[in-house]
Amino acid sequence: MQADFATEALGRCRLFGGLGEESLRTIARNLRTRRFRRGEVLFHEGDPGDALFIVASGAVKVVVPSENGEEAILATLHRGDFLGELALLDGAPRSASAIALELTETLALPREQLRALVASEPVIRDALLASLAGELRRLTAHVGEMHFLDVTGRLAAHLARLARDHGQRLPDGSIRLDGPLTQSDLAAMIGATRQSVNKLLGEFEADGLLRIDRDSIVVPDLDALLGASRR
Repeated sequence: MQADFATEALGRCRLFGGLGEESLRTIARNLRTRRFRRGEVLFHEGDPGDALFIVASGAVKVVVPSENGEEAILATLHRGDFLGELALLDGAPRSASAIALELTETLALPREQLRALVASEPVIRDALLASLAGELRRLTAHVGEMHFLDVTGRLAAHLARLARDHGQRLPDGSIRLDGPLTQSDLAAMIGATRQSVNKLLGEFEADGLLRIDRDSIVVPDLDALLGASRR
């Protein structure tokens, strides 16, 4: 049963999605399953990079912590995503910390086995390169937003990106963002305070750009929200 779960989780991960069923089963036999409670740390900044983590269920935030306990959130990852690859490629310590946003299950692939797969499986190598390029593009866009957009624009742009990348399309064409992200998390993603995010979410809702309930944010029109980021 556990082997089937690991094989299925690998197939959902874009790094391994191009492999056949038998190859996935072979890799799955080398994986370690780990479960993390909400708020539990997968790894700390500065730790040695000894494994690749694949998110089988739940959600993870990747953060750079400050000395006073604040954090900048670099990314949020969900089922099918993977993390920890940089330290595996260059041998340097972890460049950020990873923390479970909710009850999360991961699959861990040891460093040497990942490197062997990258060397022997062109489809994995190409997927890894494409992922690294996509992450560089995302971070480039994020730096531009931090420099050239005000807080309103940064929040609108980030919510639009979350909706596009992780939202669920509803029958009426709107996009629902389910998830454990708090206003403090959103603030840490865009370099703002929780109070300013709270105020802006209320304004976005009043303008019809969002519908907010206890457990989710619904984006009725993605283009309209993107438009708000450019005002």
